[in-house]
Amino acid sequence: MEDIKMANTKAAYAHLKPELDAAFNAVMESMQLKNGAQVSSFATKLEEYLQVRHAIPCANGAFALQLALKVLRLPEGVEVVLPAFNYTSAAEVVEALGLKPIFADVLPDTFTLNPASVEKVITPATSAIIPVHLFGQCALMNPFMELAQEFELFVVEDTTQSLGAMYAEPGKQAIKAGSKGHIGVTSFFPTKPLPDAGEGAALFTNDAILAERIKLFLQPEIAGGGSSDAGLDTLLAAMLEVKIKILDAFNSKREGVAQFYDDAFADTELVQAPIRALYSSHVYQQYTIRVAPELRDGLQEYLRNNYIPSVVYYPQPLHLQQRFASLNYKPGDFPVSEKLSQSVLSLPMHTELKQDQLEYICHHVLNFVHRHA
Repeated sequence: MEDIKMANTKAAYAHLKPELDAAFNAVMESMQLKNGAQVSSFATKLEEYLQVRHAIPCANGAFALQLALKVLRLPEGVEVVLPAFNYTSAAEVVEALGLKPIFADVLPDTFTLNPASVEKVITPATSAIIPVHLFGQCALMNPFMELAQEFELFVVEDTTQSLGAMYAEPGKQAIKAGSKGHIGVTSFFPTKPLPDAGEGAALFTNDAILAERIKLFLQPEIAGGGSSDAGLDTLLAAMLEVKIKILDAFNSKREGVAQFYDDAFADTELVQAPIRALYSSHVYQQYTIRVAPELRDGLQEYLRNNYIPSVVYYPQPLHLQQRFASLNYKPGDFPVSEKLSQSVLSLPMHTELKQDQLEYICHHVLNFVHRHA
């Protein structure tokens, strides 16, 4: 059996090597390493894929979110609501812009931002909500858009982990994650659903005014304060132009891996598989199980000892992290996020996992929980 990897970008590259090599060679022959034709061509393909009017590539995910908040022209010190169960970068971007992150709890089944919790923390100072489409499926978007309309807020969708997921609106045609809010952002980091070989990203919107502001920020000679490195490199754009053609196929492969896991864990209550929301497809950026908190760390160590990688996303909710201590949150403020941080464990998830590897992983997970429950 081959070594099991948490992600396997090298093997995935092999599937597309001829097309990618040809794309790279075309860039090198032109020597347009910045603002080459492939950047605008990829932007057009991303617009078509997401069915949005404007897609604007940029340098990296943190910059994309920073740019999204900047073009909304939010006054300094206003509040932006984010999930407490999330990676730190979004909240750090909010703080870096002189805005105040306000956390809200998440739903216990999908781990995505809970609209009821968001509504409780809205104040006259609230200006924006950032729903994160976590681990591969969409947040429940309609309630956030209703809150935005009621309280005159902006909604910025973070699709970094869920590009390609579909959001099903009642009575309407399903739409792609990131196309519902005022602005969507995503990252093309190598471990994301649509990966490049660096840290590219993009913003997308149906609002022509916001799109024009974004483009101006990417032209420092016009906007001022921008960066010549703010745009997406041509080589990365060329890679993404090839990969976006097979994004849905790769997402389907991950769904197949997830189904194998689901079937393996179906007969035990000791391992809770990810819930598939009725309103969203799931592209499984992560396959995150839940076990009893007293078993989680032991299970991870047992898997490690048997050469099976796993990761805890996320070991501490944001409201309890020292870096956000000035916000004066305390244990018990967001109980769902706190419980998830004690019980979640993400298993290997990528398109190159073989059946014998999956059987080996599932055998060891089940063996441990049944012996220690």
